[in-house]
Amino acid sequence: MISFLYIGIYWNNHHHLFQSIQRIDGRVLWANLALLFWLSLVPFASGWMGENHFETATVVLYGIVMFAAAISYYILTLALLKCHGSGSVLHQAVGSKFKERISLVLYLLALAIAAWVPMVAFGIYVLVALIWLYPDSRIEKIMAKI
Repeated sequence: MISFLYIGIYWNNHHHLFQSIQRIDGRVLWANLALLFWLSLVPFASGWMGENHFETATVVLYGIVMFAAAISYYILTLALLKCHGSGSVLHQAVGSKFKERISLVLYLLALAIAAWVPMVAFGIYVLVALIWLYPDSRIEKIMAKI
């Protein structure tokens, strides 16, 4: 269930991100492909974790996949910002990147904890999903002004 939620969250936020752009370049294409790669591993990682009842190695692998997807999304955002410049709608909407940064920190925290208490690490993964559950309103607010 959590993996479906994560895929949906990425889908919604990816849609919002691309709704605010005017052009793409090679960096954006490769960053987008990296995100797609890591998201393609989510079903495997979550299936393995469920089959093995949240054993340490499975929770760590799930965390690595989610951390790598988050890094890829962050890189995609940076590539889009570089492509559009500081005066763009996108830059106005995601300038601080707070949610992205706090997510990365929480994933690292969860990975550090996973070796000792896998269920607490999984709880942190759920917390990150809850942070992103509502589609990123920063872009919606800026787009509404246009």
